[in-house]
Amino acid sequence: MSDVLDYGSKPSQSGETKSLVVFLHGYGADGKDLLGLADPLAEHLPDTVFVAPDAPERSSVNPAGFQWFPIPWIDGSSEEAASEGMERAVTDLNVFLDHVMAEHGVAAAETALVGFSQGTMIALHIAPRRDEEFACVVGFSGRLLEPEALVDEVVVRPPILLLHGDADDVVPPQSLPEAVDGLEAAGWEEVYAHVMQGTGHGIAPDGLSVALAFLRDKLPE
Repeated sequence: MSDVLDYGSKPSQSGETKSLVVFLHGYGADGKDLLGLADPLAEHLPDTVFVAPDAPERSSVNPAGFQWFPIPWIDGSSEEAASEGMERAVTDLNVFLDHVMAEHGVAAAETALVGFSQGTMIALHIAPRRDEEFACVVGFSGRLLEPEALVDEVVVRPPILLLHGDADDVVPPQSLPEAVDGLEAAGWEEVYAHVMQGTGHGIAPDGLSVALAFLRDKLPE
């Protein structure tokens, strides 16, 4: 069994815990990079605990940060190394999710995954393959990996919101409609998309507002 990933957290504003939001950071960043999003969200989700784990591997391009798995066209790694890293990260993240949900006494149906970039990629990989359906998945500036495999491997289909900047020069904006097509081909009925106009590889205020409305709708009150 893997060790539980290191993580930061922000307690619920009300002192009660009815739901959980798990932030999954991007390549070369860390959990703290997204945990700051809890501040503007917490006021509107007062019974929600926010957690943000560090990915299991140190980033090869930014030793101060982490990566969920290597990316060959960025760090020069092999496709084999990327595949093996992804497999390890999936195991580690699943262990973490089981641990943190049990720790806070919430079920999958009361838990949301919110990813950015590489964090979106692993969220979209893990969520459909777990036995129990999450309340929802929110994915900023990412892509759907191996959509053909998902068709055969999907177990559950949680509601998904995808957001992407139309000026993203890191992960192409075309990744959003491609992800939507891949999810719909795998049988999804609840897939939503929002394009952040004039936004690069980041999270714009309008995107965060749309994500908040989605979380409020899908998480328990």
